[in-house]
Order: sequence, then C-alpha cells, then structure tokens
Amino acid sequence: MAHILIIEDEPVTRSTLASYLDAQGYAVSQAETAEEAERVLQTRDVDLLLVDINLPGKDGLQITREQRAKSDIGIILVTGRDDEVDRIVGLELGADDYVCKPFNRRELLARLKNLLRRTQEARRLARRVYTFGKFRFDVAARHLQTVEGDSIPLTRAEFEVLDMLVGRAGEVATRDALMSRVTHRQYGANPRTVDVLIRRLRSKLEEDPANPRIITTVHGEGYVFTAPLG
Repeated sequence: MAHILIIEDEPVTRSTLASYLDAQGYAVSQAETAEEAERVLQTRDVDLLLVDINLPGKDGLQITREQRAKSDIGIILVTGRDDEVDRIVGLELGADDYVCKPFNRRELLARLKNLLRRTQEARRLARRVYTFGKFRFDVAARHLQTVEGDSIPLTRAEFEVLDMLVGRAGEVATRDALMSRVTHRQYGANPRTVDVLIRRLRSKLEEDPANPRIITTVHGEGYVFTAPLG
C-alpha cells in the first residue's frame, strides 16, 4: 500500500482529498504546514507528497527544494490556475507533476498512479533487488538468499548468468549471450559451459531440477527466466 502525504492548509480540501484517496486504497497522512509534514516524514516512510504551493510559512516550493535535495520521493504540486510561474519553478526544483485547483479527482488519481508506478520502478531498478519463489536476489550485494534469510552461495560465473537471466526475465538468452557475461576465463569459450552453470543454478533454485519452473530451456535457442518477479 503506497503512503501519500497531503500538505494542504485548507482543511476542507485536505480532508476531502484524504477521504477520497483512502477510499482508493492508499495510506494517507495529512499536514497543514511544512513543520507538520516534516514530523510525518521523520517517523514514517512516505511514497508521494501532494503539496499545495501556497502554504503559510515554508511554502510548497521550499518543501520541493528540500525534499528533492535528499530523496527521490514523488512530488505533485497543487497550484492555482494563475500560478504558471510557480508551476515552472516547481518543476525546475524537481517536482514530478502538478495539478491545478479546482482539479478533477479522477485526473489526480491517474497522475498519482502513474507517478507511483514510475518512482517504484525506478527504486527497484536502482536497488536491483528481485524476489522470486522463495528467494531474494540482491544484485548490488551479489547475494542470493531465501526469504527466511538463509544464504545461497554462488560462484562468480553462476552469479553472472543468473544476473543476466533475471535482468531479461521472460526473454530468451542464447548460450552465446550468456557465455559473453561470464568473465572468469577458466571456463574457456565453449557455450556448452553455460549448460553446466544452468544445471548448478537449478540445483540451488529449483524444487525439482529435472522439471524446472524458474530457469526454463528453450530448445535450440537457450534459456529463459520464467518465475514471476516481485
């Protein structure tokens, strides 16, 4: 469940919007001022800010500048129809989008969904952490473990093959393409070496290596990662 923080000083607008987003299945927090918003941000993980530009004290542009300097949190500015200069400045400061008052709630919802999808995907790619079956694969840390926390040792060549397959999930990777990712030259240049690495990976990942469901053979072509990714 994504968590949205509404920063809006007009109480009716704030509560109405919060009720609407809550009904859409989001976790929602509310703040009347930047100071209240900062307290929420210090105590809870927030996925997206919906910020009124014209706040008393520290305004929405200042909030945008400060948050963008330290995080990739999604930011949508709420502006008046005549605030074109502020909208431009807000985007230059790092806001992702804006809506104009009075706004259509369905349009706002569509913008929220699109932004959350983009930011969540960007974070996933930046982390390069994948979950599939009962496993968690942290590419940056070169670490494979079960969801219970048990480590699964991988050789460098096994890691390189698994990294390529997961990164191209659903696409066929030829033996030659997989072999090109193996940097340890002790394996030589024989693409059939990939078959050996695949068998070793299957012995570590598959419940039944003879009937694989995670790394599938495409006869005459290569292999494909077929497990759903989380």
